[in-house]
Amino acid sequence: MKLTLSFTCKLIIFLSLFVGCSSAPKVIFKDTVDTETKSINYQDKKVFTFASSGVYFSNKFEGARLNAVDQLNDSVFSVTILPENEPINHSPYYAFDVWSSSLKEITLKFKYPEKYKHRYIPKIKSNGTWSVADSLTFQFDENFSSFKLQINPTAKTVSGQELHTSSVVYSWVDQLIEGKESFVRSKTIGKTKLKKPFRVLDIYKGSPKNKPVLVLLTRQHPPEVTGYFAFQAFLSTILEENKLTSSFLDHYRILAFPLMNPDGVDLGHWRHNAGGVDTNRDWSFYHQPEIKITVDYITRVLKKNNSKLVLGLDFHSTWYDVFYTNKERKSTAFPEFLPKWFSALEQNIPDYNVNEKSSNSTKPVSKGWFLYGHNAVGVTYEIGDDTPRDRIQLIGMESAKAMMRILEE
Repeated sequence: MKLTLSFTCKLIIFLSLFVGCSSAPKVIFKDTVDTETKSINYQDKKVFTFASSGVYFSNKFEGARLNAVDQLNDSVFSVTILPENEPINHSPYYAFDVWSSSLKEITLKFKYPEKYKHRYIPKIKSNGTWSVADSLTFQFDENFSSFKLQINPTAKTVSGQELHTSSVVYSWVDQLIEGKESFVRSKTIGKTKLKKPFRVLDIYKGSPKNKPVLVLLTRQHPPEVTGYFAFQAFLSTILEENKLTSSFLDHYRILAFPLMNPDGVDLGHWRHNAGGVDTNRDWSFYHQPEIKITVDYITRVLKKNNSKLVLGLDFHSTWYDVFYTNKERKSTAFPEFLPKWFSALEQNIPDYNVNEKSSNSTKPVSKGWFLYGHNAVGVTYEIGDDTPRDRIQLIGMESAKAMMRILEE
């Protein structure tokens, strides 16, 4: 039988394949993707030393991505950046430390495999503070992206995006929920391929029985920190203790997953997890531990409490702000949620126009899983790579407030 996207024909077939009572049913999409584990290329962690010039590079830290360095002349260095494996999307990510024995200016030329082009404007961490490379120091050309940088004996970190590794993320989580343990339950619900903890925040007030469930996800793709920044603002707003949030958490339960790909983040990956897979293509058969842990936990929560999953937001980053939505609305728990939500954002955020792109997912991505697996509203919530950080904070905060108000109507 040919599968179609017709909702009445049930694009999704639930398979009665359970491993124990808590295993999530598989969801079949029109276009299958091979998400079986694949090999990855680990970096050689080292200090790259150019003693004659007194210049040094290092990738010996979590989140680093630097595969080779070549000196082209006294002050010009080529840094080679390779993906963890292929095929992979065209979003080269890099992160490394650089310093020198004395104050000097160097030029860095980013070198990628031939078919890839530069994506991220350099971010520089100096003395604990991040800044964006000045446009006068950074330029694209046909073969490389070049970057001029002043260095000295104190190492600077040069990175495609600000580093928020698993230790940084979980430290933020612990600070966020301090004093809120009565209604925020932080749980380690599994381990990744590299044995890193995989955590969820389970948030509600009162009894969990019959409460509708919302799911928040972020960092399926390691470098996409601007989406994570929006997630931070969104979740922080919900955890503020005021009349709106108290009423909302009396009526709804939130499962928030603050780091969906700890291994990939700490390995400095462009896109994939330690299994060499884009986890946002694994929302069908759950071959990768991060997705299996997530869907199994959601399934247990829903079954145990006779609850329904009604909304799923998956925070990502791309070149510009955009909300990817499902066309199918009538069958969901809240058919009118999206137009109301987007209207509220445009009303409450100065000079903001919602950029929505709608389609029913044919590949096994999270927004399709929310819709086809649960008749929930599913959204891929994308923030631009270079959206100003204060603007991200405002968008995240106002979108959380608007969501709570609409669902409380």
